[in-house]
Amino acid sequence: MTDKVSLGLLNTGVPGLDTLLGGGLPEFSFNLIAGPPGSGKTTLAHQIMFALASPERRALFFTVLGEPPLKMLRYQQQYAFFNLDKVGPSIRYVNLSESLRTGDFSGVLERIMLEVEAFGPSLVFVDSFRSVVQTAKSGNEGVADLQYFIQELGTRMTSWHATTFLIGEYASSDPEANPIMTVADGMLSLAQVHEHSTVVRKMRVMKMRGRAHLAGSHNFRITDGGLRVYPRILPALADDRLPGVEVDREPRRIATGVPGLDALMNGGLPQGHTMLVVGPTGSGKTIMATRFLQEGARAGEKGVALYFEKGTPRLRNAELAELVQSGNVTVVESRLLDLTVDELMDELLQTLERTGAKRLVIDSLSEFGLYMAPEFHADLRLAVFRLLSMVAKKGVSAVVTIGQDDVFTELRLSQANIAYLTDAIVALRYAEVDGRLHKFMSVVKVRGSAHSTDLREYRITSEGLEVDELPTEVAGVLNGGSGQGFVPK
Repeated sequence: MTDKVSLGLLNTGVPGLDTLLGGGLPEFSFNLIAGPPGSGKTTLAHQIMFALASPERRALFFTVLGEPPLKMLRYQQQYAFFNLDKVGPSIRYVNLSESLRTGDFSGVLERIMLEVEAFGPSLVFVDSFRSVVQTAKSGNEGVADLQYFIQELGTRMTSWHATTFLIGEYASSDPEANPIMTVADGMLSLAQVHEHSTVVRKMRVMKMRGRAHLAGSHNFRITDGGLRVYPRILPALADDRLPGVEVDREPRRIATGVPGLDALMNGGLPQGHTMLVVGPTGSGKTIMATRFLQEGARAGEKGVALYFEKGTPRLRNAELAELVQSGNVTVVESRLLDLTVDELMDELLQTLERTGAKRLVIDSLSEFGLYMAPEFHADLRLAVFRLLSMVAKKGVSAVVTIGQDDVFTELRLSQANIAYLTDAIVALRYAEVDGRLHKFMSVVKVRGSAHSTDLREYRITSEGLEVDELPTEVAGVLNGGSGQGFVPK
């Protein structure tokens, strides 16, 4: 009985890509990077090459482009991953344009092998391989010759212990791509989805032999540092699911910054819970969220505030500005109109880990929907579920706000069933009493914990939210649609 052959895995240097590949790129594999013009194929190839290339693992990059390699390099040098010191000793560029003029596969293969033998690379890139095919078509070559050429190239590269990448503008429906897709060990497909004036970039691992790679399409963005991939996965299961791990039946209570609300929740919000604050415009949601962060600062807990429409300067909130300037709160903002939940989760996770924050405010989910890319509008609930799952895994206590229409005779807790995703719900409501608007608060739920069901009147003052100590007696909840809501006796 012989031992199984284990595949060596290479770290691609592209954030998130190794997760898609099931841990990394198999060494000595024969790969295809496909996608339309402008999708990021050449940039992805260069990012992988510069991450892996070294004096011990040299890279050979064949260019088959109409433009000279120097022009391509001029643009690639703008990315942070580019290291000019590696060009020459560890990375060599070879232009195949002259060899292609004959339109003969055998001539191209001979030139590639001569360069490989001379430089002895561990990594080989051909960009664009479709140019090889299109040029050869002008000669007497056919599909059978193409398949033989690809098989021969793959065999020779493997014998040289080289990991190979063919880069081309292929779609799965292209007949000429079929031989390549059949022979290739791995295939990465890049695409751009254009909808409602926004563009979202997608990456898909169509095949990767010997690896349990992630299926489906995953978002990526091209940044100053190169490509960054956002795998569509949920965080790992909580530790309390593991055998032998003791479950904390009575989690520590933390103060919310509104003493009257803490009393309604029998001592405060359980540590690690997410509290949804629902209310119409002007009901004090942002003020409550700010008090939550202030209370955390007093207790020595760092905070993170995630805003969409309102930045710190625009809030004109002196308390929040002071928290930010003192370093107790870090603000995460996005001005992108094609925001994906994957990017948001990645940035938020990095901020939580960097700051060690124990408190989080998301203000608000109403604006969150406005900034999301159109494809995510269809399932806002799934986007929020993934976001809050990540927060829960970190053990961070969170206050999430969401606005509601000012309809006094209806009580709706949230949009798109988002209420079911949170651990606690606080409802803020208006009611007309004797010709004046009054504000009322109630705790709708606190998961796994008893809480008061009282309806309390509250006021917004310079100190925040002041809640009455005694419950309000209600004569009628829905007053026949007359415009009056909760009418105390």
